[in-house]
Amino acid sequence: RYEVIFGLRDLLASLLGSAAAFAPASTGRAATQVSETKDDLVSMAEKLNPVVKYFDPLDLTESYLWGQSQEFTIGWLRQAEIKHGRVAMAAFVGYCVQSNFHFPWAQTMGGAPFPSTDLSPPEQWDAMPFGAKLQIILFVGFLEFYSELTPGPGSETFLTHYTKGGVPGKFPTFEAVPHPVPFNLYDPLGFHKNMSDEQKEKRLRAEINNGRLAQLGIFGFLCAQTIPGSVPALSGIVKPYSGDMIGSLDFTL
Repeated sequence: RYEVIFGLRDLLASLLGSAAAFAPASTGRAATQVSETKDDLVSMAEKLNPVVKYFDPLDLTESYLWGQSQEFTIGWLRQAEIKHGRVAMAAFVGYCVQSNFHFPWAQTMGGAPFPSTDLSPPEQWDAMPFGAKLQIILFVGFLEFYSELTPGPGSETFLTHYTKGGVPGKFPTFEAVPHPVPFNLYDPLGFHKNMSDEQKEKRLRAEINNGRLAQLGIFGFLCAQTIPGSVPALSGIVKPYSGDMIGSLDFTL
């Protein structure tokens, strides 16, 4: 729940890349490979949306980020889209849930309850104690740091970086964490370890499209809250919010 609120506030600047990958969390490369050239992005885009097809109005694939190769740039953009699509999916579902429900037990050791559903999700974030906000940021920061680690010489614990031929969106297992971790972030119960290539391909397309739709959905909620009348379909459904949605995080003690 808290990760969702954090996603609403600090990860709103979603960068839409050109394609993404379905990413099993095993230590080896997935059987479903995501190609690394613009031609492959064009081909994939036609399968994702036969109407829109390939859409890159800013010509990002030709931007050669930081003076690197096109393959580097495409890998970086794919990772950005996957990550922000996943955050948006969690944020959209979390927004709907926490607008109507909250945990019945105390939020703090002092007995303070969770923010009420009388508040909108951004207002719930504003009402959270500093310690809770700090835990969220540290946890998300750890996941970000851990996902960027690459294997050292002779090691297979981590993954090849997504800008250097690795699979964008693929999260490593927690085998390298000194403290035992019972579940991995992806597929914690191992239900999908024997998934066929056809299933992986289908889920790849579903994740891309659902992530893109969720980004539009969560932005629709937030625009409706802050710009009256901007989303007529949500008028009277979402609560207005007068705070600063992106410009600052309130860490007042």
